[in-house]
Amino acid sequence: MHTYEPRIIAKLICDAFDDYHERFAVITRRAKLRFEMMDWAGAREDAVERIALYDECIDACQSRMTTLLQDRAHDHPLWMQIRTAYAVLVDGLIDRELYKTFYNTLTRRFFSTQGVDPVIEFVALDIEPTDAITHPVARHSYAISDLRSTDAFVQVLGNYSFDIHYAHRTRCAAAIAVRLQDDLAHWGAHPVRAIELLDTVFYRERRAYLIGRVFGEFRFSPCVIVLINDGGKLKVEAILTHRADVMHLFGTSRSYFHADLSTVGDAVVFLRSLLPNKPIDEIYTVLGRAKQGKTERYRTFFRHFASHSNEQLTQAEGTPGMVMAVFTLPSYPLVFKVIRDRFAYPKDMTNADVQAKYSLVFNLDRIGRLLDAQSYRFLRFPRTRFAPALLDELLQTCADNLIEDGADIVLKLCYVQRRLRPLNLYLREQTADAARRAVIDYGQAIKDMACNNIFPGDMLLKNFGVSRHGRVVFYDYDELCLITDCEFRDWPEPTCYEEEMADGPWFYVGPNDVFPERFPQFLGLPAQLAKALKAVHGDLFKPEWWRRLQADLRLGNYSDTPPYSDAVRLA
Repeated sequence: MHTYEPRIIAKLICDAFDDYHERFAVITRRAKLRFEMMDWAGAREDAVERIALYDECIDACQSRMTTLLQDRAHDHPLWMQIRTAYAVLVDGLIDRELYKTFYNTLTRRFFSTQGVDPVIEFVALDIEPTDAITHPVARHSYAISDLRSTDAFVQVLGNYSFDIHYAHRTRCAAAIAVRLQDDLAHWGAHPVRAIELLDTVFYRERRAYLIGRVFGEFRFSPCVIVLINDGGKLKVEAILTHRADVMHLFGTSRSYFHADLSTVGDAVVFLRSLLPNKPIDEIYTVLGRAKQGKTERYRTFFRHFASHSNEQLTQAEGTPGMVMAVFTLPSYPLVFKVIRDRFAYPKDMTNADVQAKYSLVFNLDRIGRLLDAQSYRFLRFPRTRFAPALLDELLQTCADNLIEDGADIVLKLCYVQRRLRPLNLYLREQTADAARRAVIDYGQAIKDMACNNIFPGDMLLKNFGVSRHGRVVFYDYDELCLITDCEFRDWPEPTCYEEEMADGPWFYVGPNDVFPERFPQFLGLPAQLAKALKAVHGDLFKPEWWRRLQADLRLGNYSDTPPYSDAVRLA
């Protein structure tokens, strides 16, 4: 005998989310041990495991509901009642939006919803639910009477428990005080009155972060204290007080933090006070709540989309890609990428191959150089909102990925990213000095990725973008692969006239062969910029540099890539 009581079903779904939340926390808590043990490989494994957890828990819940409901598993009226009962259960919870997203994901699995179904899903495009959270996140607060005294900062560091000791806690405290005095001197003679830091320590890659705010008499600033494990001893490596540095720390080209938060919404509210211009979806995402980030991104975009009803979706600026059709709403900083039906030569991959590349990036350590890409299925847009040229391109080249449903166009699968200025366009628009800085950072971006076992494959400038803070980021992943899967070869010397004059290689080239010496011929850089790139990053064009790096990576030796410049490091 089976029960279909909506309240019971709703409670089971709530319990499934609670199970997910606890399992998420168990993985997250391991970050502290990984940091203390300097187990960086284990930390990377934890990051991948935690990303996969959401779908695992949804699959398990769907299987249980299917067994329980049997022939009523797709009963629309029943799910309307379950939704009502579920709303009652989660009402008043700080993280009720996370519960609702979990529920929505489950219903979409059952009904293969195209667009949204407001009868059985939770939809709130007209409000910002997080604004209703007034619960204060747990934090430590300290009064600072004199920056010349280190006592307060000794106490700050002592209030966070680690199973390793500071190399010299008093010196670290003194360095914090000096840096705050220097950074905030423009606030006056006695700039700092108080500091508050979240109870929860944030971990990512090889660092631990104490996140909070520093207060003056009339203003406040972000304050992030960065801790490293230096051979088994704790040290304070850096202090971040400038909003731009903290924005970069929480950027969309970074991997997700591991922070053991009992509730998430109140932490998001606090972080928004530090980063008021950062979209709420990106804050949820960088905390590891990628599904909630997708929900918030959908909510904020379509609210904007509805309020700009006379604006059309258009083809994104930049060189059209062979693999993706890319479009945007000019007034909103996102791009939508749809896989084409067929790829022109020399692309020889399949649709599934492209999806696999984007999934790989989702699980990689993006080290500030790969833009996060969120996949959406069955996004629905009014046909009239597409500019004619864009609609024609989509219908002609992406038909397999579209559904024409009356007055709407439904995208079966698309990837959504923040919109950056394509590097090839950026270089044409900037001064000579700005272009040179961008090209040098482009070279550094390739090195940063390489040192983390990522080879972009297609290194053309059009596949890189420049953030509003001037940082070069890679965003086109269809040819991306692991350094350890490549074969870095010297370009053979011709042995006869015919070989020397040949249009293409006169020797066998394997599918994973890479010839670094030939990179300059394909980048399309003006002579002065090419010279500047070679002067700073000339080793990129030497096969032996790549082979040495590859050998290190195969031994598990990954480089440390700090998420800030040397300028913010403490003496």
